[in-house]
Amino acid sequence: MSQSNLAGTDLNLLRVFLAIWDLRSLTAAGERLAITQPAVSHALRRLRTLFEDPLFVRTPNGMVPTDAAFRLYPPLAQAFSIISEAVQQIAKFDAATARRVFRISMSDMSEFYFLPPLLAMLDRETRGIRIEVTNVPVESVSAAMRAGEIDLALGYVPGLDAGCVTQTLFVDEHVCVVRAGHPLRKTKPTREDLAALRYVYASTNATGHRMVEQWLDELNLKREVVLRLPHFVVAPEIVMHTDLAVIFPRSIARRFNRGKAFRILPLPFTLPPIDIQVHTHTQFAADPGIAWLRQTLYEMFHRPEA
Repeated sequence: MSQSNLAGTDLNLLRVFLAIWDLRSLTAAGERLAITQPAVSHALRRLRTLFEDPLFVRTPNGMVPTDAAFRLYPPLAQAFSIISEAVQQIAKFDAATARRVFRISMSDMSEFYFLPPLLAMLDRETRGIRIEVTNVPVESVSAAMRAGEIDLALGYVPGLDAGCVTQTLFVDEHVCVVRAGHPLRKTKPTREDLAALRYVYASTNATGHRMVEQWLDELNLKREVVLRLPHFVVAPEIVMHTDLAVIFPRSIARRFNRGKAFRILPLPFTLPPIDIQVHTHTQFAADPGIAWLRQTLYEMFHRPEA
C-alpha cells in the first residue's frame, strides 16, 4: 500500500473491514453498519485498492479472508480499541443532563420485564436519555458489542466471548401458569397432572424460552398444544378465560399476575436455570455512560439468590 493511499484512508472503511471479518457476509455487514449492501461492496472495492489485495474472497461458505486480511486484522482491531478507549476517557457523563441514545439488545420477554420500570425511572430522572431496542441473534451479540453497535445486552445470552463482562441480575426458572379458578387445584402438580393439561404455546425470541420445547422433549413430557402463537403477550389473556395452561419464565408470570388472576405452579422436574444477566464489552469499559446504565440496571433488577 502506497503512502499516498494510506494518507487518504477513511476510518469508516476500516469499520467495514472489521464487520466483514466478523460476519463473513457483505449483506450482514451492511445490516450491522446500517448501510446498503451496494455501499458495503463499494467500500470493499476501495479497501482492495487501498491495500492492493482482494482481502475477502467469495465462497459457498461466505467471504473468506485472504492471508493479507489475516495479517491486517490484529493491528486494525487493536487500533480501533485504542481510539475507542481514548474517546471514552475524555468523555463526561451526567445522567441528569445527558442527551444520549443507548442501544440495548434484548428479547421480547426481556422488553416486557425490563422496559416499563426502566422507562419510568428515566422519565422521572433523566429526560435526555433515549433507548433503542434491538434483538441481536445470540451468536452475534459479542461482535455487535465489540463493534459498538449495541451498548449492552440484557437477558439470557449464553456463549459470549471472553471480551464480554457479565453481571447476573437473577436466576429465572420456568413454571406452569393456569387461571385462578382452574379445575386443577394442586399446588404441586405431578408429571401426570401436567400431561393431562391442554396448552397454549407462545413463541418468543427469548433464547432460554425457545429451548423449553427441546428440554421437555428430552424429559419425554407429552403435551397437547391446542394453540400456537407467534408472540407471547396475548397468551395470559387466553389462559385467564379458558382451562388452557402455558409454560412461562417465573419472572414473566409474576409480572402478568399482579392482579392475582392466575396460579403459578412449580414444575415437577428440573429444567436448566436461566441466568438473566446484563452484558457489556471490555472494549467500552471506560465509557462512563455505559457504566452508569449498567450499574443502574443492576441496582434496579438485581435479586439476591434466596
